[in-house]
Amino acid sequence: MDIDTGSCGRELGIKDEVIKKACSISIKAHQAPAEKPFLVEKIRGSPSQVVIAFSGAWTSDAWSTRDGTAKAFGETEVNLNSFPSLRSIGNDITAKVNEASMNQFLQIMETSALRSEMDKATRDSKPIIFAGHSSGGPIAIYANIWLLEEYKRLKKTLTHGPFCLTFGSPLTTDRIFCHAVRREEWSDRFVHFVMIHDIVPRILLAPLSSTKEFLEQSLPYLISPSAHHKADSIDKSKLTALFDNVMRNASCVASHAACILMGSTNMLLDTMTKFVQLSPYRPCGQYVFCTGTGRLVVVKNPDAVFQLLFYSLQLVSESESQQKAVASLPAHLAYEDGLDKNLDMRNAIHLENLCELPLSSDNTADIATKTIVDTLNDLNLSARARLCLRAAGESEKQKEDNQKKIERKMGMIRNALDDLEGYRTMCETRGMGYFDAFKVQKHEDDFKANVKRLELAGIWDEIIEMLKRDELPDKYEAEESWVKLGTKFRKLVEPLDVANYYRHLKNEDTGPYMTKGRPRRYKYTQRWREHAEQLPRGSCGESCFWADVEELNLAVTSNQPRNEQMALNLANKLKEWHAKGEVKTDAFLKETALVTWWKTLPDNHGAKLCIKDLIES
Repeated sequence: MDIDTGSCGRELGIKDEVIKKACSISIKAHQAPAEKPFLVEKIRGSPSQVVIAFSGAWTSDAWSTRDGTAKAFGETEVNLNSFPSLRSIGNDITAKVNEASMNQFLQIMETSALRSEMDKATRDSKPIIFAGHSSGGPIAIYANIWLLEEYKRLKKTLTHGPFCLTFGSPLTTDRIFCHAVRREEWSDRFVHFVMIHDIVPRILLAPLSSTKEFLEQSLPYLISPSAHHKADSIDKSKLTALFDNVMRNASCVASHAACILMGSTNMLLDTMTKFVQLSPYRPCGQYVFCTGTGRLVVVKNPDAVFQLLFYSLQLVSESESQQKAVASLPAHLAYEDGLDKNLDMRNAIHLENLCELPLSSDNTADIATKTIVDTLNDLNLSARARLCLRAAGESEKQKEDNQKKIERKMGMIRNALDDLEGYRTMCETRGMGYFDAFKVQKHEDDFKANVKRLELAGIWDEIIEMLKRDELPDKYEAEESWVKLGTKFRKLVEPLDVANYYRHLKNEDTGPYMTKGRPRRYKYTQRWREHAEQLPRGSCGESCFWADVEELNLAVTSNQPRNEQMALNLANKLKEWHAKGEVKTDAFLKETALVTWWKTLPDNHGAKLCIKDLIES
């Protein structure tokens, strides 16, 4: 087993001295939260950098909203207008974050000089490092995401892009948030340091109602630099009760996640989630676990990080409960001193090759394996914990293998699409549109085209099912080759699906194609393109406009009232799509369903006038 040890910063792409400085500023910012929402300091170097450290807040309202409408864990969906990338593209699921911390970030953006500080640094080409200790960590995360979204919107390279460092930050982002960050390849721009005995990074794994009383009692003690002395006056029984509650909830959610990783089909999993509230929060980015032995452990796999957050603090016996609970408060204040010592020791272990982790601590002569064994022991990992880490590695490997499997079908997809391109050209030479020729099914070539349609539908449905089950790598939906291939597939094949739908009168049983009949394979690939090209959602409907044409024609033949708005919208979109080359000229041939409908419009109708030149030419 290969093992790489050395500088932690080198592994993470940031200098050790910068990490120390960011930690120091974060602690300083957090000890006086009422004075300023953030502190700004420059770090000289090549290039010089700007650290913006957030103070967070030391009140229970910083963890939950005041209006009482929040969910058990205080989560809410992000605003996609501000954070358009934070969603699952194909599945169309919006990421969730802790509402209170997001509101705090938005308030800072609106009422402080944060935006001007960002603008000043980016104008000077100075990389920004957002940092935060404790509840300042989530604000640093959101600030980093906000600026990364700006870089993406402006199509700027990330050479001098932002970076985020947190120290003892609680989990406040969900699985979709992590998925989106990994898909956008932003994950390496987030680094979170966690002392393995610190309870705060795990605290939101328990419902807010069960931690609120303790937070109100203990948070004031954690403001002062001498807080570890004052912490002696905190009721140890209450502290132990909080610790046990958090770890009990952490055990439930970690076990549930591990069962999913291991592919468990036990129906009790679904049953449990109906009775036990599980925290939605998951890790995002790279994590560095500070073991307390001088060793820093770097982990990138988010599923592995989640298991480590539980197992590295798991109790061996109930008698340890109060001891670990009492140690958890000083641990939350030990980041500055701990990192000063640990970073200087240059003993960072990058925990990779999770599938090969040893399950036991037996003696071994191999130095690399012995280092790994010692590292796992420093993390207090049991055999079950190591199995969970292996499962996280196997899950990631299986996703990569699944992508390789479908990539082997790319040639088959391209060949079938080329055949359909040839079929389209042949239809046009006959003077009949592609859509209409397929719907009529007069020639043998129409039948062959239908066979290709069905073959392609099968392949793409398999891909979509994998995406639904989270069986492909996070980056898959953003890969340019698949976005382009999906767009070509949608433009060539969806018109045939629409034609087949109305040819067999499926609309009479199911309803309009766009309402009930449109397959997910076209919805997903349309969203891929809109996301990749930063287009408005729903704007790439050039492959399915024939469904609107069919509905408008049906309204004419059945003497139903004309849908004026639908007609005008269709005409305007057709004109725009044709100008961009999205709709081919064969759509405007004399015998097409489009022209048949157009002829039924009054001469002065807006829709008729809009595309008159396209049809008459």
